[in-house]
Amino acid sequence: MIDNAFRARLPRFVRPLLALYARLGWTPNDVTALGFLIALAASTAVATGSWYVALVLWWVSRLADGTDGIYARETGQESDFGAYFDIVLDMAAYGAMVLGFAIAAPAFQPQWMAMLFLYILCIASALALGAQEAKRAAAPRDERGLRLGAGLAEGGETGIAYSVFLLLPESLGVSTTLWVAILLITVVARTALAWRGLAPIDFDAIRSEPPSRSESRPSRETPRNPSEP
Repeated sequence: MIDNAFRARLPRFVRPLLALYARLGWTPNDVTALGFLIALAASTAVATGSWYVALVLWWVSRLADGTDGIYARETGQESDFGAYFDIVLDMAAYGAMVLGFAIAAPAFQPQWMAMLFLYILCIASALALGAQEAKRAAAPRDERGLRLGAGLAEGGETGIAYSVFLLLPESLGVSTTLWVAILLITVVARTALAWRGLAPIDFDAIRSEPPSRSESRPSRETPRNPSEP
């Protein structure tokens, strides 16, 4: 929900970082992969109880994730594979963090399992809705290269949720349950949006409608004689 506003403001603040990527000779896909590796390190830190270290690593990984697309556009290296690679590793990073939490706090196993299940539904609903909207040209494709249906829980909200887990471990029972509820609402809301926005067009009903008054009114023009000039 906050992702679009964040993406609109981020480019002006990351020019030095983009210049560093260029000096190192990295490609946007290199940045994407680096972000994922740092997320794996964050997950490991969670599992071993180093939660403040995990918090720092997590947001460093999200910085890489937030700048790979900007770097691709700035350097003319955008590609369909890059968009695919970014989405896949994003979901892998989110799942890896949940696994780290599950190892560190097994008392909340039902919530961790529910999160992983709902992540599958969230990304499936986002991609399915986005693909159908693209098919109908309902909205322009966004700058990630893939159209994703909007939802209450997106990348920014996920990062905030993980930060709350890490900073307030004594409140995990409440915060994890709340996050599961938000994920469920996201899936239900996307499904409702799809139901309303992607309903089939009833062409039979359209054809059976009576013509409008302007269409049924006979013409008042006098037929022209073909022999007249």
